[in-house]
Amino acid sequence: MIFLGVDTGGTFTDFVLWRDGTLRVHKLLSTPHAPEQAILQGIADLGLQGERLRVVHGSTVATNAVLEGKGVKTLFVTNRGFADMLSIGRQNRAELYNLQPQRQPPPVPRELCVEVGGRRCADGKLADALAAEDLKMLASLVAQHRPRSVAVNLLFSWLDAATEQEIAAALPENLFVSLSSRVLPEIREYERGMATWLNAWVGPLVQGYLQRLQSGMAGSQVSVMQSSGDTVAAAQAGEQAVRMLLSGPAGGLVAAGFLGKKAGCRCMLSFDMGGTSTDVALLDGGPSLTTEGRIGPYPVAVPMVDMHTIGAGGGSVAWLDEGGMLQVGPASAGADPGPVCYGRGGTRVTVTDANLVLGRLLPDRFLGGEMQLHVAAAEKELQQLARTMGCSMQEAAAGVIRIANEHMARALRTISVQRGIDPGGFVLVSFGGAGGLHVCALADALGMQRALVPRHGGVLSALGMLVARPGRQLSRTWVVKLSELVDEQLDAALEALAEEALAALQEEGVPRQSCTLSCSLDVRYAGQSHALNVPWRSLMQAARDFHQSHAERYGHDLDLPLEMVNLRVSVRGPGTIVQLSAPAARQPAQPFQYSQATGESQPVPGFDRAALSAGQEISGPAIITEQVATTWLAAGWRCIVDGAGNLLLCRRSVSGD
Repeated sequence: MIFLGVDTGGTFTDFVLWRDGTLRVHKLLSTPHAPEQAILQGIADLGLQGERLRVVHGSTVATNAVLEGKGVKTLFVTNRGFADMLSIGRQNRAELYNLQPQRQPPPVPRELCVEVGGRRCADGKLADALAAEDLKMLASLVAQHRPRSVAVNLLFSWLDAATEQEIAAALPENLFVSLSSRVLPEIREYERGMATWLNAWVGPLVQGYLQRLQSGMAGSQVSVMQSSGDTVAAAQAGEQAVRMLLSGPAGGLVAAGFLGKKAGCRCMLSFDMGGTSTDVALLDGGPSLTTEGRIGPYPVAVPMVDMHTIGAGGGSVAWLDEGGMLQVGPASAGADPGPVCYGRGGTRVTVTDANLVLGRLLPDRFLGGEMQLHVAAAEKELQQLARTMGCSMQEAAAGVIRIANEHMARALRTISVQRGIDPGGFVLVSFGGAGGLHVCALADALGMQRALVPRHGGVLSALGMLVARPGRQLSRTWVVKLSELVDEQLDAALEALAEEALAALQEEGVPRQSCTLSCSLDVRYAGQSHALNVPWRSLMQAARDFHQSHAERYGHDLDLPLEMVNLRVSVRGPGTIVQLSAPAARQPAQPFQYSQATGESQPVPGFDRAALSAGQEISGPAIITEQVATTWLAAGWRCIVDGAGNLLLCRRSVSGD
C-alpha cells in the first residue's frame, strides 16, 4: 500500500508520500474554485496515477464555506416557540462596551425557520405531539423554498430521537437531512442546534466535493481528517461535515505532537503559519480537545483541537488605514493572484514580499527552485507603499514584518499567558510554509529560549494526515448526581457508547482488537452551568479529579454535591507507522551562497537543509532553505540538527555561548 497525506490550504496544497520506507514531499498552488483539481494534479506530479493509494486528506471545504457564508439553502426545523433559537443564542455581545453595535444578520433567515410539534419535557415525555398537519406544513415549505438541506433540532431530542427520525422519514430523499440526535446528542439546545445547522449548511458541499475526489481516484482508499485529529472514511465524512471544520490544522497539531515526542519536547507552543492564516495551540505531549471552539462567529460544540486562529499568513496584505497607519491582514492575496513576487498578477504588498525584499528569502530557491520569485516586482510595490508612508522601502518592509509578528505573538499569548501559563518554559514549534521565517522573532517576543523547526515543517499538516489514527469521539448526555450512581452503571453506559464507535470503525476496515479506548465524564457542581472533563476510572476517583481540576482552573473547590452531565468515549485504531530517516549527509554542509540581508553588516550564509548533517551547528544570522519552506535563523540564535533532521533552536547567551 502507498500512503499519501494531503493538506489543502488557501494558498498551497501539500503532499507527503510514504512508500517503501521512503518519505517524499511535494507542494503546489491550490485551486480554490475546485480543490480536488490541485490534489489530482499533485498525484500526477508524483507519478501516482493508476496506483492503489491510501489517501488521508485535510479539507478546507467546510471551513471556507462557513467563514465565507457560502453554505447551501437550509431549512431549520424546531419546536413551536423556538424559531429564533439560533438568532438569540446566548445573548453574548462581541463588543461589551459598544452601545451601538452593528446588527448582524441571523444565521438562518426567518422564513427558513419552521416550527412543529414533537416537543419533549426534561423527563423525555411528549408535551406536544407531532401532528400530521405539522408534516404537511413542512412538506409545503420544502416545496416552496426548495432547500438543499434540512436541519432538525427538537428540544430534549438527546433523550428520545424518535420524533426527529419521524420528521426525517417524511422528507424527500434528495435532501441532506441533519438530525441533532445524531450530530450532537447533548444537553443545551442552542449549541446542539448550531452544530446541527452548520452540519446541514455545509454538508452537501462536503459530500459533493468528496464524491468528485473519490471518482478521480477510483480504486484508492480515501479518508478525511476530523477536527479532533482522528480520521474517518470519506464515505462516512459527508454526513458529519461539522466535524471537519478544523480538518487541516488538526493534522499539523497531530504531527507536531508526533515529532515533538521524538525530539524530546513535550510542553510546546505551536504556530502554523501558512499563506492565509496562522493557527496557534498549546500541546502537552499532543493536542488537547475542546467542546467550546468557534469557527468565525459560530460556536462549535463537537470535539475539536483546542487552537486559536488569526488572519495572518505569508499572503496577508499590507495596507494603510484612514489615519495612514500601516496594517497587515486579515485579507490575503491567496493562491490567485498571490503575493506580488509570485509574478501572477498580484499588486498588493504581502508579508512574503516583505521577507523577500529584506533578504530573508532566496528568490531562486523558493519551493526548492521550482518557482522563481520576482524581486523587482516586489520592490516596485513596496516602494509605492514606502512613499505613501514617508519612509524607505526597507523600513516599510520591516514594518510589515513587525506588525505581522505582533499579531502572531498576541495569538500565542492568548493560549498561554491569558490561561495563566508562562511560555518561557515551553518550546516554540513552528511549521507551515512561512513559519520558519518568523520563529526567532516570536520566541524573542514571548521570552522563550528554545524552538523547534521540524523536518518537512512546510508540509507538516500533510505529514500529520499520515500519522493520524482513525477514530471516533462520541458523547451522550446523562444528567445525574454522582451519589446516585454506582460504577457498574457507568461501565455499562460507556461500553454501549464504545460499541457504537467500534462498529463505525469496523465498517471502514479497522479491526476491533487493534483499537484503543478511553472514557471520560463531564462533571460539575450541582447548580453550575459549566462542567469539567475528567477521565473515567471510578466514581471515587472522578470526584477527586474534578475537585483538583476545579481548584487548578478556578483557584478553589467547593463542598457541594457533584453532578455528571455527559459521557464521552474516544476510540482510535492504529495509525500508519512512519519512520523518519536520519540526515543523509555525513559531513557538515558549507553555505552554498551568501546574500545581503537588511540590517546585517555581513553577508548572510545560505544553507541547503537537505545537505545538513546530524549534529551540525549553525549560528545566526543564516538562511536555511528546503523544498517546502525557508528558516530565518536570526542573530542571537543558533541551531543544532538532531538525528531526525529537525532544527533545534536555542538562544545564544550574552557571552556568546
